[in-house]
Amino acid sequence: MSNEKTENQHAVQRHLKDRHISMIAIGGAIGTGLFMTSGGAIHDAGPLGALLGYAIIGVMVFFLMTSLGEMATYLPVTGSFSTYATRFVDPSLGFALGWNYWFNWVITVAADVTIAAQVIQYWAP
Repeated sequence: MSNEKTENQHAVQRHLKDRHISMIAIGGAIGTGLFMTSGGAIHDAGPLGALLGYAIIGVMVFFLMTSLGEMATYLPVTGSFSTYATRFVDPSLGFALGWNYWFNWVITVAADVTIAAQVIQYWAP
């Protein structure tokens, strides 16, 4: 009985409502990088090239996240996408993906702090 109780404590809890998921999606899509780097993309590729680039990458991300959602529906486990790589491909790939994901967020936090400092410097020199 206590073993079953321990397993239920580590199971995936499904308490998110539709509005929670919508706000997470909006918050993930609109970030500081969208406002600060879109000018560089328009400068380098022009308005049409930037629009095409964003559209192509958006379609790729849509299919990637759809497949990740299918895997999460098929096999709801605690952990991130590296858990699926460990289970379905190889443990070393899951390990590498986990460290790459960590490194990605370290760089993202540093970039967001830098961009926030640039925005503050623009408004309050």
